[in-house]
Amino acid sequence: MATIKPFKATRPKLNKVHLVASRSVDNYNQAELRMKLTENPYTFLHVIKPDFQKNGSLKSSSSGILQRIKARYHSFLNDDIFQKEEKPAYYIYRQSSDEGTHTGILALASIDDYQNGVIKIHEQTLTQKEEKLAEYLETCEFNAEPVCMLYETDKKIDEIVEEVLKTKAVYDFTTTDKKNHELWVVDDEALVSKIEERFQNVNFTYIADGHHRSASSTLLGLKKRDALGNYSGKEGFNYFLAIYFPEHELKIYDFNRLVRDLNGISKDDFFKALEHSFTVQLKGKTTFSPAQKHEFSLYFDGDWYQLNLKKHILDSAKTVTDKLDASILTREILHPILGIADLKTDERITFLNGLKGMKGLQQQVDSGKFSIAFGLFPVNMEELKAVADANEIMPPKTTWVEPKLRSGLTIFDLNDIIL
Repeated sequence: MATIKPFKATRPKLNKVHLVASRSVDNYNQAELRMKLTENPYTFLHVIKPDFQKNGSLKSSSSGILQRIKARYHSFLNDDIFQKEEKPAYYIYRQSSDEGTHTGILALASIDDYQNGVIKIHEQTLTQKEEKLAEYLETCEFNAEPVCMLYETDKKIDEIVEEVLKTKAVYDFTTTDKKNHELWVVDDEALVSKIEERFQNVNFTYIADGHHRSASSTLLGLKKRDALGNYSGKEGFNYFLAIYFPEHELKIYDFNRLVRDLNGISKDDFFKALEHSFTVQLKGKTTFSPAQKHEFSLYFDGDWYQLNLKKHILDSAKTVTDKLDASILTREILHPILGIADLKTDERITFLNGLKGMKGLQQQVDSGKFSIAFGLFPVNMEELKAVADANEIMPPKTTWVEPKLRSGLTIFDLNDIIL
């Protein structure tokens, strides 16, 4: 059964929430960061980038940077930019845009669930990144970006959420990317108990996005437990911030590939090599997007191509992961033909999320930065769960999951006691 806990969130004051909540800092380029930090004194980016100077400097010394982030966070509290919830609560979050609507429950996830497999994973994490994030959490003592979790749709939970949505949201604002954000605070004790108890009927939850964040929180929690020797289980370090979506409320987009060169082989030899595993059809200047599994698009030298996997290749796949299109592309093209051995470290390959579409791939190749692009059909929920259920790991950058939440909307204080 899944353990999810209500918590006393630190969150922006109502009149500043639209100014505070920001995209993840990694989603801004340098010019955007400078503009946001210069023009908006309330953006949460000031917490993450505490050394920003009004002259536009974004450089931060690594020495003591985490302490300065912590100090800036507390200055936001002291300046009444943030407020602290008085009662433990769940938070219903809804994001709406032209792409659709997504509704989930913000809560705390248990590191014990992560340890014992109630929380299932499909991505391998890097130890160095885990340790870096754990150090961040230990020093700063707050968690501002929730791990995105999914669970199999539960009718009773849906009914509870629908009742909450009939009431007035405490936040309702639209951001410059044309997405509307709404938040409801659920602090009625009877309703809080009802949600917590209902999740005990959920056997497993799945990480959709945020594997390193959950792994680092668990690493820190175990470290704290070892240091204390005796702990109650109610300490904040036993939990991490998460948002739970029923699977029908999440959308998985494709995650596509761009390669800088043909690995020294000719165009003719490249297409001849493809014929071992694929049927190849020239589509010309007409943009082609995969319409089903095991169908790929290829853009090269100003033309689009349709690639369809041959049956004998699929028949040779032995595991759930082997059958994923991202695995097939690596196994049949990227590694043997283009010489890309490790998708995590090879600088000749990069990735473009499906929101950019096939036109985004074409623009990158036409710019001259890359020689060739591959478009994939998106992984579905059943495939994601099947990989996790089989204790297998997807290739890097296989899924792009929406929605992406804003940083600083609800913050979990790791010093809190969780009841």
